[in-house]
Amino acid sequence: MPAKPGQRKRPTQERARATREHILDTAARLFGERGIADTSTNRIATAAGVSVGTVYRYFTDRAVMVDELLERLLETVEQQITHHLAGAPVDVPEKMMARVLEITTDVLVANAPLVRALVAGVQFYSSGIPEFEPRLRILIKVMLIQMLGPGDDREYDVMSFVLINTGFAAVLRASALDVDDGQRAEAINMTARMIGRWMESEIERRPRP
Repeated sequence: MPAKPGQRKRPTQERARATREHILDTAARLFGERGIADTSTNRIATAAGVSVGTVYRYFTDRAVMVDELLERLLETVEQQITHHLAGAPVDVPEKMMARVLEITTDVLVANAPLVRALVAGVQFYSSGIPEFEPRLRILIKVMLIQMLGPGDDREYDVMSFVLINTGFAAVLRASALDVDDGQRAEAINMTARMIGRWMESEIERRPRP
């Protein structure tokens, strides 16, 4: 991943990389426990057992840490969805969509305190987390092409937009801390069933080769 403005160059030595990841992991834990606004760089340094100077060696400020943590969440979701799409059968849209929603929900649930802090402390739009929509829309578009075959590029862009805003609004709610496993599964399955019916109708209306 190329460095964004304000980001330090990532270290190449193993020990330095480990120190950097340790600081980032500590920031993630503290953000989840205290919130982003109430977690200072000094507190992160103390909890990580390093000097403030060491923190600033790897991160110019707290905002960069937030960007890095968002990026880690995105990369995890992207990698798992890509792996799933590579081997998933395309003839059952409901099952395919359910698995995509499950993957995303599982990642968010595993990082629930941090996600809650990010939701509270970062400016959000569309599907709820900055960059989730444009990044995941590409994967969803690939999924649509797998299921429906080649088609109008603009139409697929619009369909991807609708799917993201429908499916991942449900995912964010399902990954909330006050939702139990049964409610989570019900929300995912209901959303997947709704989207699956839509995909089946799209398959039926398209001319067969």
